[in-house]
Amino acid sequence: MPEVFKNTFERHGFYVSRETLEKFDVYGQLLLKWQKVINLVGPATLTDVPERHFFDSAQMFRYIPDVNAKLADLGSGAGFPGLVLAMLGVKDVHLVESDVRKATFLREVSRETKTPVTIHDVRIEDCDIPNLDVITARALAPLRDLLVHMDRLTTEGHPIYGLFAKGLQHQEEVDKAKKQWEFDLEAFPSETDLSGKILRIRNLKRR
Repeated sequence: MPEVFKNTFERHGFYVSRETLEKFDVYGQLLLKWQKVINLVGPATLTDVPERHFFDSAQMFRYIPDVNAKLADLGSGAGFPGLVLAMLGVKDVHLVESDVRKATFLREVSRETKTPVTIHDVRIEDCDIPNLDVITARALAPLRDLLVHMDRLTTEGHPIYGLFAKGLQHQEEVDKAKKQWEFDLEAFPSETDLSGKILRIRNLKRR
């Protein structure tokens, strides 16, 4: 099965080590096993897990400023994108997931793949992680709500990036968010969703 991941990633011009592919394989097998007990991902996406979840998460790696960044993945769920980014080399990854069963799944994947991450099984509103450099989210909430979390998690005097995967309604979400917030925005095309974008947000300020 590592070959399936290898072929998927190389089709997008994204080359990863054999060790990382083996981690993805173990992760993928655990996902399918646990999915039978708890709903980790949408059932319709199980037909192409390497593309729909692993590469969809991995493409965000290109927009992280530094592998030494301190990153928090909000509403991590099954670990996408945060756990994938940790496997690709981001060194200080925090997964925020309030569902105890999903947090247990994340701990098992971390242990079985020997991928060090910090797991916070609390609500995002109750999480305090100082000096973050990057926050990520995928299929979690409207952009304006994500920016509330981003603002609260920003340490004064410490710049922070927001990286958010968004679908067809991304421009509508940006327009609504701009009614409450000022920010610098870069929108990168998603390689897994022709109508989607990866939004990178900096210099967030409340209007």
